Amino acid sequence: RQVPLPVEYKGIKLDCGYKLDILVEDAVILELKCVEKVLPIHEAQLLTYLKMTGKKVGFILNFNVAVLSRGLVRKVL
Repeated sequence: RQVPLPVEYKGIKLDCGYKLDILVEDAVILELKCVEKVLPIHEAQLLTYLKMTGKKVGFILNFNVAVLSRGLVRKVL
């Protein structure tokens, strides 16, 4: 269930189309991926979401791995 992320610039609401994949307990952002490898652009996306929402903790969960724990990346601001 994606959560829309509103963006406001100089008092103007922008319709940029940012959407969080999952927001857990209004505290933790989960970004779900199914990619060969988690790239810096994926981490930058999560960091952007953390900064825009003011949340402190986020995870990237990559399902394209043999062992799920190897597909987990944690970011804390």
